[in-house]
Amino acid sequence: MTVQKRNFIIIWFANFLVAGTMTMIMPFLSLYIETFGDHSEAYVQKWAGLIFGATFITALIMSPIWGRVADKYGYKPILLINGFGIATSVFLMGFVHSVEAFFLLRLLNGVVTGFIPTSLAFVSSQTAREEAGKRLGTLQMGSVTGTLFGPILGGLLADAFGFKYTFIITSFSVVVAAIIVLIGIKEEKRIKDAKSAHYSRKTILSGLLHHRLMLNVMIVTALIQIGNFSIQPLLSLYVADLSHATNVAFLAGITFSAAGVGNLLFARRWGKLGDDIGYEKVLGTLLLLSFLFIIPQAFVTNIWQLIICRLLFGISMGGMIPITTALVRREAPINIQGEVMGYNTSFRFLGNIIGPMFGGIVSGFIGISSVFILTGVLFLLGFAFLYYAKRKPVQDFEDFLAEGEKQRAKV
Repeated sequence: MTVQKRNFIIIWFANFLVAGTMTMIMPFLSLYIETFGDHSEAYVQKWAGLIFGATFITALIMSPIWGRVADKYGYKPILLINGFGIATSVFLMGFVHSVEAFFLLRLLNGVVTGFIPTSLAFVSSQTAREEAGKRLGTLQMGSVTGTLFGPILGGLLADAFGFKYTFIITSFSVVVAAIIVLIGIKEEKRIKDAKSAHYSRKTILSGLLHHRLMLNVMIVTALIQIGNFSIQPLLSLYVADLSHATNVAFLAGITFSAAGVGNLLFARRWGKLGDDIGYEKVLGTLLLLSFLFIIPQAFVTNIWQLIICRLLFGISMGGMIPITTALVRREAPINIQGEVMGYNTSFRFLGNIIGPMFGGIVSGFIGISSVFILTGVLFLLGFAFLYYAKRKPVQDFEDFLAEGEKQRAKV
């Protein structure tokens, strides 16, 4: 077995453990807050939203920083720092007695929530450009599988052992992932070309915001997460409106998981197709399919119709993250790939923050079904932006950055 293949298998399994861990507490987040005192329902709901979003805020800020450090010192040290950091913050969550302390630990958790993005960058750096989509799609299957099983396992553990020991068990699983990476991963030292340019943070960020293709990749990355998270907090309510059954939570869980199953089944296939016919073509197709599959969700009349639509929507969404990551892999110079992928991850976390707020505001004014329609419009806008960028002359991102660095030097 080659070093690259062994590294990939280890990272896949580690991603499964970490992704599952990060979603384990979701089923009992509000219930855990209630144990801190005799609080009103409104108080619990407010803090549940703040504590849920806290991780994404600090992760948004830190992702490019971790990427830049990884470019300089290697990916393995960052994977270990993030792995043990996540484990420590989750372990301490089991011993807090106030919402303020819980909130601060979630902020700390966001500081070290760079394991999965860094693993994507690490695998990408060891993968040939012509097969990056397929490899990254396969890697995504690990994190998606963990995300599907994490909430179920977290709920079972909480019922069996209580909240405190669930956090302890969860942190132990991340320690296992970090130890596996420590022992098993062998990172080949990248030979730096003496002629390779060095770009400042300002030049890289300005380049991303002004390069047509890269800017569209970042926007689409945020739209993916907005589309995923805009309806998640409202899904149980929507299911309750469609079904008069008593097991609404179970039906909502099935509906939520349907999108994950579609994602799991087709992520690798979309990535391989992108390798074969071009990432821009596949990304444009997926944006159109996401628009077509999310709109009918606003007009369903039965729960089974919604589940089918969510499955189809998950199929179209499943290829977007590996495709956008492969695009970054193709365009970004090798010596700054970690930082550029860090910014791409920041846009993902930005979508995580905007999505629930967007869904809540829209549903509050014009109803839950309108969230599906307006989210679909966002996907259509993403396709329009990508189509516009493709019709313009091709911009070489490395040349674009070099020109920007020259202009900055003159100032």
